[in-house]
Amino acid sequence: MPTGKVKWFDADKGFGFVTGDNGEEVYLHSSALPSSVNALKSGTRLEYGIADGRRGKQALSVRLLSEAPSMVRATRKPAEEMGELVQDLVNMLDNTTSQLRNGHYPKPEQSKKIAALLRRVADDFDA
Repeated sequence: MPTGKVKWFDADKGFGFVTGDNGEEVYLHSSALPSSVNALKSGTRLEYGIADGRRGKQALSVRLLSEAPSMVRATRKPAEEMGELVQDLVNMLDNTTSQLRNGHYPKPEQSKKIAALLRRVADDFDA
């Protein structure tokens, strides 16, 4: 069975294209995907069968070989920098805890900083 990478896939439209290891582009319909898969990232490696359709070659019986490389993982901060960021977050949350215990929510600008920092740390950890 041929192998290749997803060139692009639009889950809303239900189709995309695979570029085979031999350079050949093959149409990929969502019905050829395994039942547990409903979307694919560009760069995901696949194994598939090929059938000649009305408009050219189509992928059949697709099997995922590997997920696409994570862009977040490739661009996330080094662990040392993340350690400093997490320490800043802990200090900020510690100050906020005191305010909450006294019955006061943080000011809106402080709340926005906390939320942005939490999202940033979560994104880097989730890579």
